[in-house]
Amino acid sequence: MIIVVGIGADGMAGLPAASRAELARATVVYGSRRQLDLLDDTVTAVRRPWPSPMLPALRTLLDGADGDVHVVASGDPLLHGVGSSLIRIHGAENVAVLPHVSSATLACSRVGWAVQDTEVISLVTADPQTAVRRGGQAVVLSRDAGTPAVLARLLTDTGRGDSEITVLEQLGGPAERRRTATAREWAARPPGDVDDLNVIAVRYLPDERRLGILPDDCYAHDGQITKQPMRAITLAALAPRPGQLLWDVGAGSGSIAIEWCRSGSGCRAVAFERDEKRRGRIADNARAFGVPVAVTGGAPESFDAAPDPDTVFVGGGLTRPGLLEACWERLPDGGRLVANAVTVESEALLAQWYSKHGGDLSRFAHYRGDALGGFTGWRPAMPVTQWVVTK
Repeated sequence: MIIVVGIGADGMAGLPAASRAELARATVVYGSRRQLDLLDDTVTAVRRPWPSPMLPALRTLLDGADGDVHVVASGDPLLHGVGSSLIRIHGAENVAVLPHVSSATLACSRVGWAVQDTEVISLVTADPQTAVRRGGQAVVLSRDAGTPAVLARLLTDTGRGDSEITVLEQLGGPAERRRTATAREWAARPPGDVDDLNVIAVRYLPDERRLGILPDDCYAHDGQITKQPMRAITLAALAPRPGQLLWDVGAGSGSIAIEWCRSGSGCRAVAFERDEKRRGRIADNARAFGVPVAVTGGAPESFDAAPDPDTVFVGGGLTRPGLLEACWERLPDGGRLVANAVTVESEALLAQWYSKHGGDLSRFAHYRGDALGGFTGWRPAMPVTQWVVTK
């Protein structure tokens, strides 16, 4: 059995009796050097710091073990912590967790926020841009002392410089410290003495949160964008599920990839785009919304460097020789492919694939009211043919 004991910056003094008893009977304790240094002389077990990389050690933790193995972890080990990883690897029946108060709860208590209304974002391993939001509030778990400055610069660069950030260091310990500034102020004059053990409470300003499909003017684009009405139809056809990976082929502005990532927890995307300027816009758009979109070169030549998708969207380049074949080949069984066509040639290609593989073939047209002299008339948008298929 693996016993995971959560410990705070206050060390042994903050542990409940059950946690103290577990550590007192331990024969070997694993943890980071900082966590092991919090243990006092009542813990007589052999102390083993995690190696780097850490994951192989987690997999072999029970190999050759004579009795229980103990692990110390920061705060609540089930909140972006090693406890979750151990349960995933060894099964819940082989792991017991004794949690401490999480740093997220402590941070909320310091700034007066309700925990249930506060998002928790971990940058311990994730890209810093994934902590950018268009509003709301979050507790951001830092990787190191430099994380607050990196996040402050990102918020400032994406138009969120008025966001209020509170950096909380050594939460719950005798050296606890709290500092508050706007993101713009922190980015301009980042303190040089931030502790590695810190979290950031962020109130994102201005609050421009929107639910549902975004208007076109939320994106930087050169006209190569799936328009909002068609984007809504396309997202419905793509049917994203939590944790899935999308290939956005011929991504243009990246609007489909970004909407996909916004749609559910853990959704990720790879955007394939031949044009260098457009690739830059896609990266900027993804950064502005804090979503995990990897931007790469054209299709299909860049496919080999990308992980296999759960779903593929083809929004451009349909008639490029071999493109649909390459998409189909990399799509796993049960995967979904959605392709939009606006030209006669690309529509004919979709009709051929529909005849061969089935699925659903649809055509969409919509009209917008526009001035016609002193009156209002209907202006048609280009009709879009869409093929949706499950392999």
